[in-house]
Amino acid sequence: MKVSDFIAAFLVKKGIKSVFELSGGMITHILDSLNQKTDINIITMHHEQAAAFAAEGYARVTGLPGIALATSGPGATNLLTGIGSCFFDSTPAIFITGQVNRHELKGDRGIRQLGFQETDIVSMATPITKACFQVIDPNDIPTIFERAFRIALEGRPGPVLIDIPMDVQRIQIEPEYFQTEKEECSEIDSIVLGNLIEEIKKAKRPLILAGRGIKASNSQNLFDQFIEKTQVPVITTLLGLDVINYDDVLRVGFIGSYGNRWANIAFGESDLLIVLGSRLDIRQTGADTKFIEDRKIYHIDCEKAEINNRVKGCEAIVTNLNVFFDKFGKAASKSSFALPDAWMNHIRDLKTKSPDIKELSPKGINPNIFMHSLSSQSQKAKAYLADVGSHQMWAAQSLEIGKDQHFLTSGGMGAMGFSLPASIGACIALDKKPVVVLIGDGCMQLNIQELQTIVRNKLPIKIVVLNNRTLGMIRQFQDSYFESRYQSTYWGYDAPDFEKVAIAYGIDAKTIENPDEITNAVDWLWNHENENKPQLLQVLIDPHTNTYPKIAFGRPITEMEPFAKPIAMEST
Repeated sequence: MKVSDFIAAFLVKKGIKSVFELSGGMITHILDSLNQKTDINIITMHHEQAAAFAAEGYARVTGLPGIALATSGPGATNLLTGIGSCFFDSTPAIFITGQVNRHELKGDRGIRQLGFQETDIVSMATPITKACFQVIDPNDIPTIFERAFRIALEGRPGPVLIDIPMDVQRIQIEPEYFQTEKEECSEIDSIVLGNLIEEIKKAKRPLILAGRGIKASNSQNLFDQFIEKTQVPVITTLLGLDVINYDDVLRVGFIGSYGNRWANIAFGESDLLIVLGSRLDIRQTGADTKFIEDRKIYHIDCEKAEINNRVKGCEAIVTNLNVFFDKFGKAASKSSFALPDAWMNHIRDLKTKSPDIKELSPKGINPNIFMHSLSSQSQKAKAYLADVGSHQMWAAQSLEIGKDQHFLTSGGMGAMGFSLPASIGACIALDKKPVVVLIGDGCMQLNIQELQTIVRNKLPIKIVVLNNRTLGMIRQFQDSYFESRYQSTYWGYDAPDFEKVAIAYGIDAKTIENPDEITNAVDWLWNHENENKPQLLQVLIDPHTNTYPKIAFGRPITEMEPFAKPIAMEST
């Protein structure tokens, strides 16, 4: 059996229905085998970085490893940003790179390169993958691919890279199929579980901090049962926004550097914190973590090193969330818990005094109000994909995410240009159901070429460009610290008209700039005629619209700019 044919058959066996790539000489054998031997959907992108992000979007929706292929040299190196995004945001993926023939590898020679486009991608990718393999012996292919899939999915998910010389791809092998070993999970101390149960019962101000680990471990249903049982209110990280419905009575809000003001205050006032699948990074807690450490914290994570890393004094439960929820359910089967009504009333009062839609008073469209209007009318959307920047935070603060709607963004890597290609992978994973891209004018220009991929594949992707003609977060920073010197951030009316760009690609588009245009514009996205078509809505935002609230420099997470008193905010 030809190696490339084995790879194609293996992907089918693992349930992979789509792969993402940009063709190049060193992967032609694999692409031809996929085309000739399988029904796998081969999605050709226009940049390898976009292929990597599309694979990430596919993986986050399906729970299967996303597959991206690239040729050697620049093709392989262009994958690196997407590989890093998968690594930091715990997304399973297999990146397959072609390599020059084995006799063209420089090996230990003291030269820079022997074969044309030869590049040591394994050394480059090793720090941002769970594992890297370069195939030298063709007979190792079955073992390497089985190991790669197991590693990508087990424990904390992440990417694996397999580098395959071109001559290896065309060799005949006699593959042996085998089952990979099952992952072993840590046991949970029954005493610790018992203590947690009692802590929940006696807590006056408990909170759950829910992160992406819930989705990454495919434990959403178990999490739903856990909060229904315990009745503990939920704050979420940026990547955990979609683990609880917007209208769920237990949902508090989004916390972090740009979190909902009321949610951050509740975070600071809680007397019990249960951390589920979150690493408590600096964007969630702020630099000052001392105020967090004065309460009981249970931190459940499959990666031991993440616990008591920045926030000290946590009770560590090192295990997969599926195991934790199962063990907790059994241990608490005879326990009863009550909704902390006084605590919930207090949180509602905080929200009423400091609503997200009153944080800004911009000229023209208020982006927080726009996010509410968009999402309240977008029940047909199966996913929201936010890029990186001001619009990302406005989305996190104000989107009304419903049941079975996904929220995808680049968290740890914070990669501008993520959302447009990732939406392609997500939309395909969702059987070409509509998804919404929320993207800024700066981010839009990083992977704008993928508009053609959307058109070619007839994908119903609704692209909302929040165009403030600047890199808004950096511009805001320059206002604060550089006397409003806008080096490299503000391009004013030299910014492209994205309505015209979209039309050039064959995508229907329109532009709005006034608040009274919002409702009709969103209706336009979802009317019967347009529902299954790609569209672009350009929303013009005043360039000096800030991203608020924001953690104040050197202050704890509960103190956020602007320092307006609630009553002052109510009167604006």
